[in-house]
Amino acid sequence: MKRTGKARGVRPYHHGDLRRSLIDAALALVAEKQDWTFSLREITRRAGVSHNAPYNHFADGDDLLIAVAAAGFERLRDHLRAAVSGITAPDKALLACGRAYIELALKNPALYRLMCGPALAKSTGSRPAGAREAAEEARAVLEEIIRRGAQSGAFAVSPDDPLEQAKVVFFAWSVVHGLSMALLDGFAETEITLDDMVKEIERGLLKGLTPRKSSR
Repeated sequence: MKRTGKARGVRPYHHGDLRRSLIDAALALVAEKQDWTFSLREITRRAGVSHNAPYNHFADGDDLLIAVAAAGFERLRDHLRAAVSGITAPDKALLACGRAYIELALKNPALYRLMCGPALAKSTGSRPAGAREAAEEARAVLEEIIRRGAQSGAFAVSPDDPLEQAKVVFFAWSVVHGLSMALLDGFAETEITLDDMVKEIERGLLKGLTPRKSSR
């Protein structure tokens, strides 16, 4: 069933597409302005729908931003999956995953800050459920790499200890997140190139995960 906005120049939309259209419009604005403090009216103008249309799917602007953050994590998930697709060696997959993570963070800093920063945490101090679930799906790509590395013996991680694997995942994720934020905040001012910086961090991470050879 089609609806047509009352405002002049508003193009018709299918009800089922409205939510996605609003999220896509907000994603485009975040990328262009490198900010997310725009109004719902600005988003509706971009989406070409009436000013009241967002309230069919979102309680307020913050609710829409949560969906935008979730969409950002979905992009991250897809980007990480594509980066490691076809890479069987866990160590090489881990490096590719880390590089892809940093690459996406630097490509759209505002979206990354919205996804991973405190803007949506509010008084709860934690990421809203919708964004948190999408983040877990993105992190699952890294979890699978660590699991494969543990099972194959490529990583010095117990294949039978989920907690130990979870600790390694948290550490690896923290490393790439920390570097991403340092680069975005301008704290990585050095003569070392970004590529060399990433290589050094990757080397250190893999060194800690590589099983030590027995002295016997």
